[in-house]
Parts: sequence; structure tokens; C-alpha cells
Amino acid sequence: MTQSATIADALREAAADLSGISDTPRLDAELLMADALGIDRGQMLLMRTRDPVPTGFAERLARRQAHEPVAYITGRQDFWTLTLAVSPAVLIPRSDSETLIEAAVEALADRAPTRILDLGTGSGALLLAALAEFPHATGIGLDASAAALDIARANAEATGLADRARMVLGDWRAEGWTGALPGAFDLILANPPYIETDAVLTPQVMAHEPHSALFAGAEGLDDYRILIPALPALLADGGVAIFEIGASQREAVSAIAVAHGCSVECRRDLAGHDRALILRRLASA
Repeated sequence: MTQSATIADALREAAADLSGISDTPRLDAELLMADALGIDRGQMLLMRTRDPVPTGFAERLARRQAHEPVAYITGRQDFWTLTLAVSPAVLIPRSDSETLIEAAVEALADRAPTRILDLGTGSGALLLAALAEFPHATGIGLDASAAALDIARANAEATGLADRARMVLGDWRAEGWTGALPGAFDLILANPPYIETDAVLTPQVMAHEPHSALFAGAEGLDDYRILIPALPALLADGGVAIFEIGASQREAVSAIAVAHGCSVECRRDLAGHDRALILRRLASA
């Protein structure tokens, strides 16, 4: 690229360079360029495409060419109505996970929750999105990673939700873990690890995102087998628990839920894949 190259030229070249490693090469290039400029993407596309290429774009592009996710390069990711800070300490929030928030809004349309629990909160995405939707609720985000909780607390502050969100260090693989969560919750959200240990993932995920938030045993079901049996100790009467699942896990996770006295409904994501299970305790359970 020549010294006189414009941002428009650089975006075309970068999109071509990224076409072999990204499903959204042009978008990736635009987000990286906007980050290098220190402005939002819309402003860049409207006002700055004839400007010289900014210092820092080449380094960002090289990182993306090495399969590093755009969100880790820019340090932020949009989720629901929020823009959240992210780092390699947390899983990058995906639009598929917004299905859980949609399901919560629908399931609790007639009874807004007052207490929300997010199991494995990571960046705080699910908890903070839910608190944004339910303005009279408070919530707890549980995570086994202190580094993840630092990110979640920063996001709570940045989104103006810190006074309603408490982040708690806790590992559901440890005995007595529910003791750190006093009281009952009207809404429980969870995006636990659910990928099979021997699954083949893209370099973008495998080399960069935290494995502790991804893998859950040979069948990808280990964490469901811990969390679902704990629902009687955590879920308020009439409350709902909403779990994210892998696209092929509906039957297996539903069977675990039914065996532990729950009714099950499924919601699909925008791609039509099974994505969220809504669990309610049966009256006799």
C-alpha cells in the first residue's frame, strides 16, 4: 500500500486479505479501521474514507490475519443494547446468546423479575442485558474467574448498572457452591461451557478464547449435569431458568431437565438453530 493510499483503498485491500479467514471480511476491516481512528464505524464511513490511513491500522490488520478476534483487538463487543469491554479473560458475547434475553422478556412478560442470577457471567453480558430490560431488578453474576469478574464489574460501571449488579467469585464445580448465592431468583440465565472436549474449532476460537468457558467433557454436558440439579435451591416459585445450548443438544439437555422435575421449552436463534431452553420447576418437583 502506497503512502498516498486512502482509507477507502485500505479497506478494499484489507477485506480481500481477510476473505480467507473471516466470514465478514469487509466488516472486520471497517471495525479495525474505525478503532485505529478512535471513532465509530458509521462516522468513519460517512466522513473519513478519503483520509490517509491512520497509524495503527496495519498492526490491527496483522493481528486479525493471525486469527485474533476483532473484539479482542478493539477491546469491545456489542451485545443486545450494550457495548461491552472484552478481553481474552472472557468469552466474546455472541448474537446467538441474545436469544436468552429475548426468551426472558417473553417468558416474564406478565411478571417482571426482581432478582436475577447469571451463572458463568464472563463479561457480564447476560446479566447486564437483563438488568437493562428489567429496570426494577437486581442481579448477581457468578464466575470462577477473578479476571472475568474484573471485566464484568467494569462493564457494570460503564453501563450505569453497577448499583444493581453484584459480581461474585464462585465455582459450581466446588462443593457447596450455592451457599454463595443466598435467596431465590426469579430469573436464572446461564451460558455454560457446552462444547465436546474433542471438538474441532476454528483457530479464532481455539487459540484465543478461554477454554474454561468452552469445553464441558466428552459430550459437552458436564456443566448441565451440575447446574440443572441445583435449580431447586436457586429458583423462586414461578421463576424461570434459561440455558444456552449447542445446536444439537436440545434432546440431551432436555432429558436432564425433565429428570430433575422441570418443564422445557425451546427457542431458536436467528439462524434457526435450537439455542435456549426455558426451564420451569413442576409443581410436584
